[in-house]
Amino acid sequence: MKVNIVGAGVAGLSLAWQLVQQGVEVEMFERGTRVGEKACSWFAGGMLAPWCEAENAEPVVLEYGKESLAWWQNALGEGFVDAKGTLVFAQQRDKKELKRFARRTQAYEVVGHDVISSLEPDLASQYQEALFFKDEAHLDPRKALIRLTEVVQALGVKINFEQEIEPEDLLPEKVVDCRGYNAAKTVQSLRPVKGEMLLVKTNEISLSRPVRLLHPRIPLYVVPRDDQHFMIGATMIENGHGHQFSVRSMLELLGSAYALHSSFAEAEIIEMGVDLRPAFIDNLPRVERDNNIWRINGLYRHGYLLAPYMAKLAADSIFSDTHEIEKLADFKIKEDRV
Repeated sequence: MKVNIVGAGVAGLSLAWQLVQQGVEVEMFERGTRVGEKACSWFAGGMLAPWCEAENAEPVVLEYGKESLAWWQNALGEGFVDAKGTLVFAQQRDKKELKRFARRTQAYEVVGHDVISSLEPDLASQYQEALFFKDEAHLDPRKALIRLTEVVQALGVKINFEQEIEPEDLLPEKVVDCRGYNAAKTVQSLRPVKGEMLLVKTNEISLSRPVRLLHPRIPLYVVPRDDQHFMIGATMIENGHGHQFSVRSMLELLGSAYALHSSFAEAEIIEMGVDLRPAFIDNLPRVERDNNIWRINGLYRHGYLLAPYMAKLAADSIFSDTHEIEKLADFKIKEDRV
């Protein structure tokens, strides 16, 4: 069996890995000149944080997101997934936000100053209390995409770059459309959610794990990268357009980072990233089939968290040649009935 995949972002590469594990011949077509160049997953936070995301996401995001931690460790090998948990803070004036966050999620410990000091010493002077999600993890999205590309290529997947084609061009062979928002003309119900992030560098602070700072208007997360780099994110602008960073977003992200710790005032801005995240009305991804074309889309802000499960759904449908594909929204309905 041969399957063609259009789009070599996190969804396409995850599916390629899933298929080659089962002996399928896979060929990919990517419009960029290299991996990640045209993928919004290049600008992701890379947090494998299903319990934190459950605070404002549907229960299915937690249920299937938990499986992604082991999936990424298996697919990438050792040294790419950093399983040190997540710390969630709030400033004293926003302490009610921490309590609200705790009510809406699970699998955390309320920790005090001593534990904060042992986990993140540079933050201990400013915070007396935090929520610690010890089972969460993170990865560097760019390293992950490059590594996953190397893995699938070593397993025989052919990737054709600079190929901006339509899935219909590859019929009658089996085709999976993984183009994200670039497929909006075909997937009419997609909407763009603009996300903006900053990559900064500073030697004035060290972090070992992602930290989140709760704020009524713009919740912030800071994810450590190599060489004292930090990813600061991220905005979510509904129906956003364009690829330019707004002044408002810049001020909000930098102001929130400074509120987390004043050392970020001296940080160098290394990169500004902007892209459009594809989302459906319920913010849940879908696998859909139209004859010999399958589509994975709508990953929203949960690309690395839910791409593995969506890849499994698509692969199962391709192998069984079925049109009956699980809808994540149905899981929400069942949970509500319970």
